[in-house]
Amino acid sequence: MTVIGLSNQLIVPITLWGSQSPTHCISCVLLTNDYKTVVTGCNDGQICLWDCHPSTLSLTPRSLLFGHSSPVLCLANGKETNDNSLLVSSSEAGEMSLWDLSDGRCLESVKMQCVHTNIQTYELAAHEDVRLFCNGYYAEILIMDVTTLEVLYTLTSKVNPDWISAMHVLRPVKRQEDVVIGLSIAGVVKVWTLTGHEVRSSEPIYENESKPIRCLNAIRIVSYYLSPTPLSPTITQFLHNTCVCIEVYDAGDFSLLCSVDSRRGERWSGGDFLSADRIIVWSDTGKGYLYKLPVNCIPENKEFHSPESDQPFLYCILVIPDDERLLCPPAMNFYLLSRNINQVEVNPNIQKLLIRGDSYGKVVIWSIPDVSNRDLSAVRQESIETPPQMAPTVIQSLEKAWKLMKPSPCGILDQLIHTSDDSPYYKLTASVYLPLQGRLVCGREDGSIIIVSASQTIMLQFLVGKHLAYDDWPHHQILVGHSGRVNCLLYPHHINNRYDIAHLVSGGVDFSVCLWDLYSGTLLHRFSVHAGEISQLFAPPKDCNPRVLQCICSVASDHSVALISLKERKCIMLASRHLFPIHTIKWRPLDDFMIVGCVDGSVYVWQMETGHLDRVLHGIIAEEILSACDENITTAGDRLTNPAIHLFRGLRHRNLAAIRHAAVRGLHNISSHLEKQKHDVIDMSIRSRSHPLMIQGLRTNPKDQDSHVLFFDVEALIVQLMSEEYSALTPNTLEAQGLTNTNEYQKYYNLSCSPETQHKLTGFLNKVKDSAENAAQKIQAKADSIGFKNVSGDITVGFYRKGSTASSDSAATTPPTTGAKKPAKLMVGETNLTMDITRLLLSLLHAWGLDSDLDKVCESKLGLLRPLRPICFGMISRGGHMSLILPTYVHKLDASSVAQNPTNTEQKMPLTKADSRHVKISSYLPPELVAEEEKARRFSSRLHWELSTAITTNHLLSIISLANTLMSMSSATFIPESERKRRLNRKASRTDSTGKTETDGTAEAEHFANQQQQIKQGWSLLAALHCVLLPDLVKSTLFQKPLVEILARRWQDRCLEVREAAQALLLAELRRAGSKGRKQIVDDWGPYLPNYSDQIHTAHHTEHHSKPHSQPHSIASSPSPSPVPSDSSQNIYKHSDLRAHDDNLSDEDDDPDEHSVGMENGSTTGADDTTSRASSYTTEGRRKQATAIVLLGVIGSEYGHEVEQSKRKPNDESRRKSIIEGFGPGNYTLARNTSKALAYLLLSPPSSSLPLHTSLRRAAIDLIGRGFTVWEPYLDVSKILLGLLELCCESENLVPSMSFGLPLTPAADSCRTARHAISLIATARPPAFITTLAKEVARYNTLQQNAQSLNIALHQTVLCRGRPEILRNMEILIDKMQTDVSDLIIEAMDIIIHSLDHNMLKTKGLGEVFPTVCRFQNVTFCTSTRRIAVGAKNGNLAIYELRAPKSQVIPAHTAAITCCSFSPDGKHLVSYSSGENKVSFWSTAVGLFGLGNAQTRCVKTYSSPPMPEHVRATGPLKMARFVWVSNKSVILMFADGNEFRFNV
Repeated sequence: MTVIGLSNQLIVPITLWGSQSPTHCISCVLLTNDYKTVVTGCNDGQICLWDCHPSTLSLTPRSLLFGHSSPVLCLANGKETNDNSLLVSSSEAGEMSLWDLSDGRCLESVKMQCVHTNIQTYELAAHEDVRLFCNGYYAEILIMDVTTLEVLYTLTSKVNPDWISAMHVLRPVKRQEDVVIGLSIAGVVKVWTLTGHEVRSSEPIYENESKPIRCLNAIRIVSYYLSPTPLSPTITQFLHNTCVCIEVYDAGDFSLLCSVDSRRGERWSGGDFLSADRIIVWSDTGKGYLYKLPVNCIPENKEFHSPESDQPFLYCILVIPDDERLLCPPAMNFYLLSRNINQVEVNPNIQKLLIRGDSYGKVVIWSIPDVSNRDLSAVRQESIETPPQMAPTVIQSLEKAWKLMKPSPCGILDQLIHTSDDSPYYKLTASVYLPLQGRLVCGREDGSIIIVSASQTIMLQFLVGKHLAYDDWPHHQILVGHSGRVNCLLYPHHINNRYDIAHLVSGGVDFSVCLWDLYSGTLLHRFSVHAGEISQLFAPPKDCNPRVLQCICSVASDHSVALISLKERKCIMLASRHLFPIHTIKWRPLDDFMIVGCVDGSVYVWQMETGHLDRVLHGIIAEEILSACDENITTAGDRLTNPAIHLFRGLRHRNLAAIRHAAVRGLHNISSHLEKQKHDVIDMSIRSRSHPLMIQGLRTNPKDQDSHVLFFDVEALIVQLMSEEYSALTPNTLEAQGLTNTNEYQKYYNLSCSPETQHKLTGFLNKVKDSAENAAQKIQAKADSIGFKNVSGDITVGFYRKGSTASSDSAATTPPTTGAKKPAKLMVGETNLTMDITRLLLSLLHAWGLDSDLDKVCESKLGLLRPLRPICFGMISRGGHMSLILPTYVHKLDASSVAQNPTNTEQKMPLTKADSRHVKISSYLPPELVAEEEKARRFSSRLHWELSTAITTNHLLSIISLANTLMSMSSATFIPESERKRRLNRKASRTDSTGKTETDGTAEAEHFANQQQQIKQGWSLLAALHCVLLPDLVKSTLFQKPLVEILARRWQDRCLEVREAAQALLLAELRRAGSKGRKQIVDDWGPYLPNYSDQIHTAHHTEHHSKPHSQPHSIASSPSPSPVPSDSSQNIYKHSDLRAHDDNLSDEDDDPDEHSVGMENGSTTGADDTTSRASSYTTEGRRKQATAIVLLGVIGSEYGHEVEQSKRKPNDESRRKSIIEGFGPGNYTLARNTSKALAYLLLSPPSSSLPLHTSLRRAAIDLIGRGFTVWEPYLDVSKILLGLLELCCESENLVPSMSFGLPLTPAADSCRTARHAISLIATARPPAFITTLAKEVARYNTLQQNAQSLNIALHQTVLCRGRPEILRNMEILIDKMQTDVSDLIIEAMDIIIHSLDHNMLKTKGLGEVFPTVCRFQNVTFCTSTRRIAVGAKNGNLAIYELRAPKSQVIPAHTAAITCCSFSPDGKHLVSYSSGENKVSFWSTAVGLFGLGNAQTRCVKTYSSPPMPEHVRATGPLKMARFVWVSNKSVILMFADGNEFRFNV
């Protein structure tokens, strides 16, 4: 099930299941290793998890897992860790998925060429790795890794290779090797012996021996251990289905011991051993048969192998009384429960289970009792015709569980379907959501179509409020035009905005396709072109010819496909010669072909322009053509191909449309390249992609009624809230609120660039007068000048502002071409759609009932509503896989919680004043809803947080990020009056309204400010409750804590609010864990930390990740310009494969994929941790490495010195630890490895596996800045600083600040994070920052002298391009860290002079250009000679000539120089040292006509009075200063006002 229009970031799915249960036609069944869960796969591709009570075997449906597109063929248990168990599933389409059963997340999914029919999980003898052994419709046995689903090696046949139809793995007694027995379809037994030393290889492993036995088409092999020889029975099915029998063989030599023919009218479908002499067999009718084997089959018996013996004796039949006839054979499996299962109390009477799942969705369990030999002989003596029958212990189905629920689960339109008891009940058969209008359109069984406001109908089902008392609410519109069921609905404008916004298309059982005008509610046209009911509607891709672009494609049950033009109101093509039902439709728009695939495998190729059938293909060619279409769509490379190729194709096919199209493409290619050269700041992909709420109809089977899944996209919601907020602000206001740094950046840019390059951003500096009418146009103009790009052409501030209100949206987008009047029916007057959705989501997620005061604030001040009933949440994980919790499970949780603490619920019952409104509400609630509301209270305060760790994590992230967003907005509340006042206040503040009297205005403004403060405080409390206090308030032993690894993967999420929420939550979790818990995390994740040696480091960094042309950077960052030998660097790149997938891959969690790293050169730090070593090659391993780097980076930077290991620990204990905890100096390894990994991520050159801008790189940049004091000893500081400056170099357009809320382009985001990291480093370690940069500047100056001979483009080096950023940080340092800067004033001056533009210094002087540095009294500038003098702490004087690259240093004093100053004519320089109490005059005369160097010499020295202590205490900037009275005379002024006069 794919959902259009969702970003794959942070999504909260909520399901409205409806009153009828989903269909579940079971195809396979499994009991997990802990016996707590039964798993059933079905023919529609879903997997259902059932909670199984170990002692009573009662079943409760827990959740449905979605992810497979075809029937699930087999299920297998994966590896079990201490806290969760894994499940492997495989489908008929070759899709394999690995699921975490504790929360339904999909951890890994692959699509394979081969289809498995059987998977066995097996732990190898040699090393305790769990492997999957698979066989199916192919001739090998595949051995796969459980955690990564990669094929490690294959077992292949040399003799008579054929499909392996049955397989079994066993370990012979007293041997440390594993034996695989396979049975081919032709009846040949093959044996492979695995020693455990098989390595991952493409070379197949051949069988050790094989033997033909007369056993064709085997279904299953199982074995039973008995000392010395195990037995192996094989259930077989003879060719031609003449008779089917079960055969028991001796495993030693595969000789037949006995066989049982199947019963009449049945065929065996499986079997197993109950004990050495008993077997159970089951047939395709769903019955089980228990047999006792004859004596010649029992190894302990002396008649073992004797040729003549009895037949196996049938002593019991397992059957369901009055069983209905099954449509297809049921799935059955036998389980022998071991008694010593961990932490599970297994009922001693329940040891052997037969589980069956059938096509009606029923799960049936028989508990098989042990029958003693005495009872058996009694049965035998009675010699009855029919053996005794045994009824099942448990029968359960979704339908049965649904019926037990009172009231039944709610659907999305219950209020419109169940209008009264006697009115007929019509199922919802199709639905589509219109995100721009916030409308849900549902088709029903009677042919009517209902249009209703989505947020209002959801509110009615889920939330308590006044709306429950209204009769006809929400208002709805009904379209009547179909006679009979509405099968499908399509809103084409949502798929592509080339279609009219008012058009809705529906297809029905009456063979017609109807075109509707949404706004006027009229039927515009009825297309009757098919001769069967319409089954599907969809839009052609965007590359087709213009005529087809105005069409939609319809598919009908008469095997026809039509292209229907909505513009011309006619069918332009009907493809109806297909002999079989249509399976798939693909497009080749460039060749003008539509390709139709049928269920029999044939493919029809139709020309769209002419409507001719081009050809019909079968077999392999047909498959190749279909897969070529997929490649055609998915590759973006198509756009880069030469338009001439397309032109040639068009000529070859004599196709005018294709020729025309090629010409258009040519022009488009040229324009798009020009467009790419512009810098964008805001990530525009969010604009087109995601809507805050999507509603998807969910049907597991075509016959079901629609259930609905609501997908709340938290990132899209935040983006819309933010863009609505920002669009009301002008650029100056944005800057004033600290959201952008344009003017600040412009200032530094002007200082470091010569005046002629200054025309770039001048428009931004003009003061703007705020006014309500033209703010938007002005912002647009300004925004364009700083690189904000307006995509759609409407005046929307270049920010993303897609559908802020229902009314403005429909007005802003193009009006319907039909010119139809829009009635007010479809509009909602004043409501703001984004705010409605936010209110819905927060009301559903908030933990009500934990803090009554906060609940009061939420209801009265913030406008949230309490939930009306418990909510069925879900999880979206990797690749769109989804798990949805079933209402039956929520119901069971509630019942068990009431049973556990009945007193608790009673105590909560007395109502406080805060609940008085609740009393009023309950007066108009029907009694069953009052009970539901009580359940909802229990659910939101406790059960919600016991569902699963992943759900807790996602929900907390959603609440905290939304609360922070609303807190940053001005007066964001959901109470309608204040919403109106907020707008009035906005307008008032933007227009200078003088009409009002002063006092009236100020009182109202004061009241408004007060109210706004309370609202902000409310959101702040809400965020704090969920971030910090929740675990203590829930007080449940079953509380599911947030997962630190998911939070670590979101440390630098693309969306700033989610990023900040993840950081706050992770730090709160680490605080709560305490030092012990943090040490545990370090121990758990330490082994995954990749290990980088220094030599790798240096080799990587000679070629830095600058632009392709900025090769001189390598010279600037390495002391000698000698290149690294090419072979070594190739070697390194070959080894290190550090992958970080792009940001827009998800997560699942995570996706969670955005953080995958694979560093094959980095051996993991764990001593001999085979698991991490094995998985480091794989995606999962890379993801774990990435997570480990971030987690350890966070712990190191926040708690680095506290986690330090005490040095007095006994040696043996620390030796036992493979990974030593701690980050301080006491533990060298961990801090070193973490810092090396972070540095690697920052500095490694961009590659396909680790692009330049990913969230993982950003996380490394951020953590280097945060924990610089911890990492500094292990880092090469100059490389780090140059690497960060490199990312800031492009920042001339990247001005948003750290608090700017909209997602930025990856480049802008990296730049923002890097700027922040540099500031953190500079303020944390000023000496390191200044000395490192000063060294680089000295190196740069040396290069500058030899630039021509070395042929270096110096203006491309990082130090040159990063000047504005260096200046910004120097200014921050002088402001905050004066003592540190004054200690290193000469080095600081070197850096500042390097960064300032010399032309400007010549014209304006240092005091005007960079006044900050002139606060130091030991810095002086001479305007006449354009020289700068600086007095250092060591007593030296440095004199800078602007034209000379180096300063002239004179040893002037023996103690620190307190102040110095040039005389007005520039001929003399005076210096004073308070430590020496000495004033010196220096002559700085220049040679004749200014030629030759200035000779600086001491002319005169005076001793000065000592400086009092209280003056020294004033600090380096204020102690003393010089004031020249004339060219020859100067006054030394102390801070206390004393003056001393000296003459030259």
